[in-house]
Amino acid sequence: MKKLFTLIISIGIGQMAFAQIDPKLLRAKPSDTAKNSLNMDAVYERPFIAVGKLPVSVGGYMEANWQYQGTDGVSEGQQFQFRRMTLFVASTISKRIKFLSEIEFEPAEKEIAVEFAALDLELHPLLNLRGGMILNPIGAFNQNHDGPKWEFTDRPIAMTQMLPATWSSAGFGIYGKNYSGDWMLGYELYATSSFDDSIIANPENRTSLAASKRNPERFEEIASGQPLLTGKVAVRKNNIGELGLSYMGGVYNKWQSDGIVLDEKRRLNVFAIDFNTTLPKLKTFITAEWAWIKVDVPDTYSQQFGSRQMGGYMDIVQPVIKRTILGWQHSVVSLACRVEYVDWNVGRFRETGGNIGDELFSIMPGVSFRPRQQTVLRFSYRKQWQKDILGNPAARTGAVQFGISTYF
Repeated sequence: MKKLFTLIISIGIGQMAFAQIDPKLLRAKPSDTAKNSLNMDAVYERPFIAVGKLPVSVGGYMEANWQYQGTDGVSEGQQFQFRRMTLFVASTISKRIKFLSEIEFEPAEKEIAVEFAALDLELHPLLNLRGGMILNPIGAFNQNHDGPKWEFTDRPIAMTQMLPATWSSAGFGIYGKNYSGDWMLGYELYATSSFDDSIIANPENRTSLAASKRNPERFEEIASGQPLLTGKVAVRKNNIGELGLSYMGGVYNKWQSDGIVLDEKRRLNVFAIDFNTTLPKLKTFITAEWAWIKVDVPDTYSQQFGSRQMGGYMDIVQPVIKRTILGWQHSVVSLACRVEYVDWNVGRFRETGGNIGDELFSIMPGVSFRPRQQTVLRFSYRKQWQKDILGNPAARTGAVQFGISTYF
């Protein structure tokens, strides 16, 4: 609470300072053009406001929604949620030296977290150094997660509950990109802090990479003493789309202490593929991701802790109206649909040979209205089927959601 109070006071003082500034000095800081960008550029492709010639630019976004959800006829009634607010602070320290940070309030009333804070040293378009708090480039959503960019209130289940998006780690690495004509190639490679034993020792009683997010010590020490490696290669052709291949892996368990070997080294490996495209005539936007996880689970753990997981999603967004609406020029109304699947335990029971359940399927149609590109109002209906580990008849969930999200 003390930190929150201090931050509120600081923002208030900042607002008083801004009140003395000529509004003509406030200007939007331009970002890279979409034509020459990849998912890896998402941290910079945000609307920032600069003040005069000051080297610091600021921005952010917020998300709020209403929902009514029930599972097998049981519901907690209507709910209002303020999911998150995020602040961006960026600075060009000098030529080819940049700093960018992302501070997130999530849930808005409970936690303040530094999600991204990195220093970039640009040596060459194909070789740049980055160090600090890094968003690991596994798949596309982990780096490109800002709420106003999406047509749905909920984030993809596979990316947030199977993968741990948003997942950030302390570390260092290199990245680069090059483009020629309509083609663009980019890569990233980082060594960062890693996961820990909580991916199998957690309240969920299943293998869960996301459980490691609860451990604040992961920003100061690595349980295994060995870094997590994350790498990605992406290629884009402007009239076709972007394809990304990524890997994240390393030893996760505390296998030794003070030189005494406690266990064998146990690895986790994650492979992901992502793709996005816009169909040229219909302007239909399609984005999809799929990930495979393999974890070395000790034999002493029961089979409810899966050694293999897989899942992903696909979003299809079709603009249907593009015109001035209620005085807002270039407004867009779109129809959208998301399909999701997650299998938290791929395999069969050793004793019976029967399929292990613990899987989920969801379909979510919706409609969105963008009075401007940076602001979205969205309405959706979720229909979800989830089976337990024994494969019993699926629990059925229905949810109606209306939400807003905007950059500022």
